[in-house]
Amino acid sequence: MNKDIKEILISEEEITAITMDIADRINKDYEGKTLLLVGLLKGSLNFMAELMKYITIPCKIDFMAVSSYGNGTESTGRVNIVKDVSTSLEGVDVLIIEDIIDSGNTLSFILKYFKAKNCKSVEIATLLDKPSRRKVEVPVKYSGRAIEDLFVVGFGLDYAEYYRNLPYIGVLKESVYEME
Repeated sequence: MNKDIKEILISEEEITAITMDIADRINKDYEGKTLLLVGLLKGSLNFMAELMKYITIPCKIDFMAVSSYGNGTESTGRVNIVKDVSTSLEGVDVLIIEDIIDSGNTLSFILKYFKAKNCKSVEIATLLDKPSRRKVEVPVKYSGRAIEDLFVVGFGLDYAEYYRNLPYIGVLKESVYEME
């Protein structure tokens, strides 16, 4: 375990089981549809890669980069599009892939943005959900696991761009970010 991690919250094995369950539901729900997975960079990369291993229906992928955190531990509330999707969204069933839903601000913005692009449907799949931090309610079709208000890193989740490479999700020690 990394020295900056207080405890492992979700193991590699648990992540795999959660991901397989979500993929099974996606396979059933999107059978025969034109599915586009849109990963929100950078955090969703690990979850999206793991999820794609278990999606058995035809699908395309694209990525979008948005920012609302900077180097802090809380969302600023202002969403900036850093990289837009390169695929046409008109008439497509879009599934937004997210690592964690916190305030809901980013996903609320993205949902409105995609709906304005005439998608056939827009849904959300997330590995983690922090409902206690929600400022804006967003409809989440596929949610892996609800967690308490903890600052977690690993499996794509970061603090100041570090810890994304951890194969598990851990609680970051306060001493790492308390000087913020």
